[in-house]
Amino acid sequence: MIEFTNIIEIHRPVAEVFAYVSDLEHTPDWNWAISETRKTTAGPVGVGTTYRQTRTVPEDATEELEVSALQPDRLFEVTGVLASLPAHLTYRFQATPQGTRLENTVQLQPAGAVRLLAPVAAKRIQRSVAENLGILKNRLEGRA
Repeated sequence: MIEFTNIIEIHRPVAEVFAYVSDLEHTPDWNWAISETRKTTAGPVGVGTTYRQTRTVPEDATEELEVSALQPDRLFEVTGVLASLPAHLTYRFQATPQGTRLENTVQLQPAGAVRLLAPVAAKRIQRSVAENLGILKNRLEGRA
């Protein structure tokens, strides 16, 4: 398994950061590997809400995601298959004097020959996720 955590401070209120991150249709705005994300279930976002997204990196793919946990302004979790790897994403939100501490943990389950490359791939994937979180930070802070 590949598992890593990135932490970032965003100078915006927790409620705003949570609302933006937990609406996965915003993902293409801050994740350069995703070109489109659309909600495929009706109603407000909650456990069981599903999304379909289009990935362009590392290759074109359509991915199905499902919200697996949601505690407003505290926790948001998503499961699915990302870049052909079963994945579990956890976002934890904590209020700070400056705004919001966002902790993002990624768990990926490589199989077959891909498992052999996991140690090398993990660092590269973590750097890419950290870069995307930086874009998220800039986007949200720029909205102030």
